[in-house]
Amino acid sequence: MGRSYPASSFRVPISMKSMRDNRRWLGIVLLIVASSAAAPAAESPRARPSRLAGRVPLAVAQTQGPEAAPRDAELRETARRGIAALMNGDPDGAIEIFQQIQKADPQSPLGYLFEADATWWTIYLTTGNLVDPDVFDVARSSTSPYDSHFEDMVNAAIRKANARVHAHQDEARNYLYEGMAYGLKGRFYGLRDNDLPTARAGKKMRALLLTALKMDPSLEDAYLGLGIYNYFVDTLPTIVKMLKFLIGLPAGGRELGLEQLRRATDKGDLVRDEAKFYLAKDFSRRSEAEFDESLELFQQLAHAYPDNMLWTLLSGSLEIRLGRAEQGEDLYREALAKTARTKSEVGQALHREARKALLRRHPNDRFGD
Repeated sequence: MGRSYPASSFRVPISMKSMRDNRRWLGIVLLIVASSAAAPAAESPRARPSRLAGRVPLAVAQTQGPEAAPRDAELRETARRGIAALMNGDPDGAIEIFQQIQKADPQSPLGYLFEADATWWTIYLTTGNLVDPDVFDVARSSTSPYDSHFEDMVNAAIRKANARVHAHQDEARNYLYEGMAYGLKGRFYGLRDNDLPTARAGKKMRALLLTALKMDPSLEDAYLGLGIYNYFVDTLPTIVKMLKFLIGLPAGGRELGLEQLRRATDKGDLVRDEAKFYLAKDFSRRSEAEFDESLELFQQLAHAYPDNMLWTLLSGSLEIRLGRAEQGEDLYREALAKTARTKSEVGQALHREARKALLRRHPNDRFGD
């Protein structure tokens, strides 16, 4: 673990607002497993993947009967390419790949699960407050044009995973997928500041992931969701006490949560870089104050996925917290320049966030707009 720095030594303080902060953080107790996980580092591309790169072989699409597990393994290989596109800032390209999985095996929850995940990231990136110290304090509006599609996809993933569980078809993995889908539901409710539905989804997610691990301890991806749950339930005592009373929310543990997040980062299949994102966010909290380690993790993501200016913006924010204002502002300017001519909605949103971050520090400048 990196060296701790006193919060008072940084140019930009971290804003944590008592009960309001608790409500926001509980909203991401479930920013979890599905959340748009990423391929193992060795497989992370250095440039945006081709939108045709994830095409599923015809043989996979035609596979029938008892070869369900090999088919799922083939589909996961395609999913990794879609996840890499998503982590590299291209949710539209990722969705095209996930839809190929749906066509190859319409009964598999996998393609629907990750299309829901990519849709959530689109909502997050286009409506979120991405650079402020509380990264997940994101909701600027109560709805988005993508909400109904998200709900369609995540509910389809839950139905299809549950159907396979009841058919005794690869039960452990489908418990995992169903748990991941409930994690996505929690993330969505969290964006809207709906605490009780968020907590209920998290409780359901936890139970499903524990069942998956009991049946198959090799499903390392489950530790991302469990790690985030355990960490935040233990570090949000005020709001969690109320929710424990209301819905019987199980207890968590800070150290256990961090250990599980590290495990997902090291050993996960579809969630390694996603776990890196959450671990970095945890280290950036006032209670952890591991800003140097948080920066290192965001830098790793920026190196692996150079087209995603979110990682550049977050790295800039951490540089400023560490007292290196010039380096942080240079990263903000890099993100501003690289998104200046983009036509994608996500790219335009990142451009606005980069400009906002610079205006906050230099309110009399225009920064090209």
